[in-house]
Amino acid sequence: MEIVRSHILVCAGTGCHASNSDEIVEALQKHIETEKMDKEVRVIKTGCFGLCALGPVVVVYPEGAFYSRVTPEDAGEIVREHIVKGRIVTRLLYQETVQEEGVSSLSETPFYKKQFRVALRNCGVIDPENIDEYIAFDGYSALGRALTEQTPQEIIDIISKSGLRGRGGAGFPTGRKWQFAAAAQGDVKYVVCNADEGDPGAFMDRSVLEGDPHSVVEAMTIAGYAIGAHEGYLYVRAEYPIAVKRLEIAIRQAREYGFLGKGIFGTGFDFDLIIRLGAGAFVCGEETALLASIEGRRGEPRPRPPFPAVKGLFAKPTLLNNVETYANIPWILQNGWEEFTKIGTEKSKGTKVFALGGKIHNTGLVEVPMGTTLREVVEEIGGGCPGGKAFKAAQTGGPSGGCIPAEHLDIPIEYETLMSIGSMMGSGGLIVMDEDNCMVDIARYFLDFTVDESCGKCAPCRIGTRRLYQLLEKITGGGGTPEDLDTLEVLCKHISENSLCGLGQTAPNPVLSTLRYFRDEYEAHVRDKKCPARVCKDLLQYKITDACIGCTACARVCPTDAITGKVKELHVIDQAKCIKCGACEEKCKFKAIIKE
Repeated sequence: MEIVRSHILVCAGTGCHASNSDEIVEALQKHIETEKMDKEVRVIKTGCFGLCALGPVVVVYPEGAFYSRVTPEDAGEIVREHIVKGRIVTRLLYQETVQEEGVSSLSETPFYKKQFRVALRNCGVIDPENIDEYIAFDGYSALGRALTEQTPQEIIDIISKSGLRGRGGAGFPTGRKWQFAAAAQGDVKYVVCNADEGDPGAFMDRSVLEGDPHSVVEAMTIAGYAIGAHEGYLYVRAEYPIAVKRLEIAIRQAREYGFLGKGIFGTGFDFDLIIRLGAGAFVCGEETALLASIEGRRGEPRPRPPFPAVKGLFAKPTLLNNVETYANIPWILQNGWEEFTKIGTEKSKGTKVFALGGKIHNTGLVEVPMGTTLREVVEEIGGGCPGGKAFKAAQTGGPSGGCIPAEHLDIPIEYETLMSIGSMMGSGGLIVMDEDNCMVDIARYFLDFTVDESCGKCAPCRIGTRRLYQLLEKITGGGGTPEDLDTLEVLCKHISENSLCGLGQTAPNPVLSTLRYFRDEYEAHVRDKKCPARVCKDLLQYKITDACIGCTACARVCPTDAITGKVKELHVIDQAKCIKCGACEEKCKFKAIIKE
């Protein structure tokens, strides 16, 4: 029997993969073989550890040394010093784990201390391409118990009592959705997983599929048993090649082990899964558009009712949840609904995964109990805004969400509280903005996205979002009027109330929330023709101050010859010629050029 004394875990999620983590794995293997320790040391490719800002990440056990920003060139030193000589390579350590007596627990660092992992419990812990490792962490035990000891209704009752709500949007109670699908009449039913994660900056579902695909396979099989379905579909973005590959491996392994296919666990229950790739349309995150796409039709929403639980895929009763929702199911069945209800708040049970990005130190993936405050996520887990900049707002819920201002930093993150201040939970994107962001420009950016992603089926969304975008372009371009602000609000209300699906109904949220909390910035744009954050190009002016020594550097880089002046004399900018490219400000070593 081989005794493995060290495990080297290397993040192989998309972010670290893009930073050459595969080459790090190869280099580590090569040096281990050179040292003739290949029977004692295992190198394992895992999913995302969460702290993407410090990737590529390598963790060595049993010491738990967390190495950050590792390169292939560092592999030799890690093997020679740490593995062979037992000396931790301190220069590569995540500094939050460094203490006088050695390396402290990773769970005690500010980034991880307030997290509680349910959906991400196996990410960064196991090899996602090895079913035996998933089984070693109680994988498929929930499925086995469900099929051999519990009835379908008992499963649904457990999910209902847990208080789990859908993690893909508005937070509909999961148990109730399962009950509807189970009660629907039909000889054929389907289970569908929505992995069409289209929000800008969101990568929660991708990371679960890359780091723990078997949890979704197990959960969908349990769901099939609970509602009486024998076939399931995973609708995944084609832009997620690593996630798709690992899903394919997981499904193949599950079939080989008898966890998918005919007579699962020796019972009379049959279930199998099929992967369908999406072409990157944001609207296909909407459930009826997603189902149309699986069927091979154009991804467009249809009116509801009937809801998918009654008439869904191929006009059959269909249960549809997103990746994160399914990832919670095995944990709840293994640990009991009572344990799940101890996490979170009265109305929002469990945890929520967020993709933390934007103007924040610790970009990455975090999972926190519902009710954790926005301040805790931004300042403690995220480490605050870089460069000492002041926090200005956070966008939750992607392009369909709203901007939460600093005055609401202490709001607990849960479904109802976010909606009460004009935002929403959404799938879990959380983009942080600092004092240098223009909130009018932010609203314009998100409207640009929704205009492009509208399927065009209904006029309120197709025409209304484009008109909203045109008004925001007018305002950021310096042509806005006070009347335009009133028009924005009226138009937002009309789009929200009359659009066919959730994309159009929520598209005005970034505009409404920024108008609500940052109206002074809108008024500065239309009244003073100024952008307070100095972002909107058409409202900027570059000026040369008395600090100019006449070095002529700015004049030499100006592409339009807008800067004139003699050597050792104060230069001036011809505003009519200036195209506001910023080259002069960047070139000036004396900070004599300011932006107003």
